Amino acid sequence: MENFNVLTNFYVIGISYRNADLYTRGKYSLSKVQKLTILKKAQVQGIKEIFISSTCNRTEIYFFADNPSKIIDLLCENSKGDRETLENLGYTLKNTEAINHIFKVGTGLDSQILGDFEIIGQLKNSVNLSKENNLIGNFTERLMNCVIQASKRIKTETKISSGATSMAYAAVQFITNEVDNISNKNVLLIGTGKIGRNTCENLVKHTENKKITVINRSREKAEILSHKFDVFVKDFSEIYNEIEKADIIVLATGAEEPLIKNNLLKTKRNLLIVDLTIPSNIRIDESLKNIRIVNLDDLAKVTHKTLSERRKQIPKAQEIIEEIKQEFAQWVYDRRYAPALKALKDKLIKQQNAEMGLRKSKNGAAVHGPSHSYEMINKITGQFAFYLKENPSKANDAMSIFSEVFQLDLQNHE
Repeated sequence: MENFNVLTNFYVIGISYRNADLYTRGKYSLSKVQKLTILKKAQVQGIKEIFISSTCNRTEIYFFADNPSKIIDLLCENSKGDRETLENLGYTLKNTEAINHIFKVGTGLDSQILGDFEIIGQLKNSVNLSKENNLIGNFTERLMNCVIQASKRIKTETKISSGATSMAYAAVQFITNEVDNISNKNVLLIGTGKIGRNTCENLVKHTENKKITVINRSREKAEILSHKFDVFVKDFSEIYNEIEKADIIVLATGAEEPLIKNNLLKTKRNLLIVDLTIPSNIRIDESLKNIRIVNLDDLAKVTHKTLSERRKQIPKAQEIIEEIKQEFAQWVYDRRYAPALKALKDKLIKQQNAEMGLRKSKNGAAVHGPSHSYEMINKITGQFAFYLKENPSKANDAMSIFSEVFQLDLQNHE
């Protein structure tokens, strides 16, 4: 039952590192404010289940709709991207293909660095944001739980994540390979989000450098790192002086506008800038020959050379995904009965309430229906559900008969 043939109109639209470079992906990158704007506008358009993931590797929107056109428009209207580029370099996947895709993404099989499990946390945050806005239903919640389960099992049952696989580790690995005498260099880390914190930990662990300086807009967050690791902290107001003194700069900020520009780079010494941001936080021209900039795509190319052992784990990971996906497919298949069962239950409750109202009008006193009446309704619908599940070949005929006898309104119970 690998194809989800009972599904209708579940989509993912997106653009990723596979076809789009860092600059192009940056145009479709979404802040939390932009995500919320899209979610609210989609809700107004009648979308009931939707969540948005925007990372350094990809921007994707998962949703139910009659067609994807309006969501594509919302993405382009609320980012710096355009529809033509998205249609040429992006992708639109539906139903089975969309579900296969999120399993690959959520388990690190589609990450720029194979086995990078940071994506599952990002997906969780995306779903939680939609949940806070009442845009997650039974389907998307169950789907996400299955992807999380697959991710956990792959992480524990395979060696696909053996060693550090994050971009933060890749950045530090690159620095240590490219820079001589790294322990004596002035290292400046800008940004203390998740990537910044991971980078700081890896810098301390792998460089033995005692001259690492951390700057963040919120000094308080930078101070937390200074207590955990042996690093210096400077106020954000001192960033220009620190940039001028640095031999190596690691950018891990969430700023939407470039932080480092030509006018800030007055240093004549050789400077390596590792840019872990998207959109890029750097805007300088090529006239500055003493400055080398390395971005996420550059790091991915270097790291892929060392992933042969992890690639051997892909078949085992795929087996785990297929097993969990089959369980999810069975759940989806069984839920095709849900509208009929909900409609039947609502009809029986409505009839019971009408009967109680009739008795009240005759007797002139309030009549309270016994609780066992509702228990009986639950038993009836439960028995019907059991019959449908155990007799799939007769399910369509049974639902047709029940719908006709009870005059069920299935359209309003999707």
